[in-house]
Amino acid sequence: MIEHLGIKYTELSAGRVTATMPIDERTIQPMKRLHGGAIMTLAESVGSAGSLAIVDRTCFSVLGVEISGSHIGTTSEKMVIAEANIVHQGASSHVWEIHVKDKNDTLISVCRLTNRIIPIKPKE
Repeated sequence: MIEHLGIKYTELSAGRVTATMPIDERTIQPMKRLHGGAIMTLAESVGSAGSLAIVDRTCFSVLGVEISGSHIGTTSEKMVIAEANIVHQGASSHVWEIHVKDKNDTLISVCRLTNRIIPIKPKE
């Protein structure tokens, strides 16, 4: 899905992730506006990548368990930027706040993602 929508990660550090996504035929709805589902995919992609960057992937896996989004703006630009910041980093869950903006810093959507941090059971 990430590759299909043209999502490109631009920053990945502990507690912060940014990525871009083009607004084109893959990410618009029939009325030629940015599709809310594409925004939610972008938001889950950056928040999940952020959790994966924090955990020891040999011991834990990450599973998105809840996502919400408020689509509050629109843009005529050809790309959006997602900025994800961790707001809770617990042993069993991470919560991310994701702002989706255009290059003019116009806020398009505000999303929140909760990831479950799941211990990987050793193979017997």
